[in-house]
Amino acid sequence: MKNIVSVRWVLARLYEPDVVVVDCRFQLGQPEAGRNAYEESHIPGAIYLDLEKDLSGPLDEHGGRHPLPDAAELAARFGKAGISNETRVVAYDDQGGAMASRLWWLLKYLGHENVFVMDGGFSAWKTAGCPVSAEQKIIVPAQFVATVQHSMLVEADEVRESLDTGRYVLIDSREAPRYRGEVEPIDLVAGHIPGARNMFWAEGRHADGSWKNANEQLERFSGAGLSADDEIVVYCGSGVTATPNVLALQEAGFGKVKLYAGSWSDWISYPENPIATGEEGE
Repeated sequence: MKNIVSVRWVLARLYEPDVVVVDCRFQLGQPEAGRNAYEESHIPGAIYLDLEKDLSGPLDEHGGRHPLPDAAELAARFGKAGISNETRVVAYDDQGGAMASRLWWLLKYLGHENVFVMDGGFSAWKTAGCPVSAEQKIIVPAQFVATVQHSMLVEADEVRESLDTGRYVLIDSREAPRYRGEVEPIDLVAGHIPGARNMFWAEGRHADGSWKNANEQLERFSGAGLSADDEIVVYCGSGVTATPNVLALQEAGFGKVKLYAGSWSDWISYPENPIATGEEGE
C-alpha cells in the first residue's frame, strides 16, 4: 500500500465523503505559526491538528520533548476531528513532510491503515494552482476505535538492552552536526546513542522537496548497509522527524521498522544512558 500521494491524487478525491484532509503545518519554536498559516489559507475542507496540542502528550520527566499521546485520548481526539475507522486521511504540512508523517505514524500506531502523506506539502498544492480557502469546515464528530500496534514502538530500556545484544540497527535521523555532538540547539546534551548510524531524514526528498520514490529510498538505505532482515529502530530529537524516515523505510520495503518515540530527548533524561560523539568507529 502506498503512503505518499500526489497533489493530483488528492485533488481528484477532495470532495469524496470518506476523505478527511488534515493540515499539520507547525514550526518548532513558533507554536502558533502553523495554525495562523492554516487560518490564512489551506486546502478547502481541511481541518487543522497541532503537533504539540493534538499530536503530542504532556511533558514529563521522561518521554522526550514530544511524548506520545495516550492512545485512548488520541483516539477521542481523532473522533472529535471527524476521523473514523473508515475514513481515508490525507496529511500535509510545509515542513518537508515531517509533521504530516507524525500524524501518519500515529494513525498507523492506532491501527488505521488508510492514511497518506501528500507529496510536496501545501507549497506544491499552491504551485499546481489548486484551490485554497480560509473557510473552516464544520466538523461532524465520528467514532474512532483504536487498535494499538505495540510492535511499532520501542522504549528506552529496549534500546539500552540492544546496545549489548546488537538486536537493533539504530538510525539517527538528525542532521550530521547534531548526531556528531558538534552542536545541539535544542536538547541539554549533545551526541548520539552509541552504535547509531546517521541518516538525515530530509535526504529522503529531492531538491525540489518531493519525496524520493521507493527504488530511490531502497538505494539510499541499502547504500548505508541496511538489509531487509535487519530489525531497525529509528529516532531523532523528539520522535517527530524520525517518522519520515520510518515512512521512507516502509516505502523501500523494509518490514521490521520501529520508532523510538522518546528519541534523543528521552534518552538523555536517564543519566545512566551512554552517549557517543563524533562518527561511529573513530
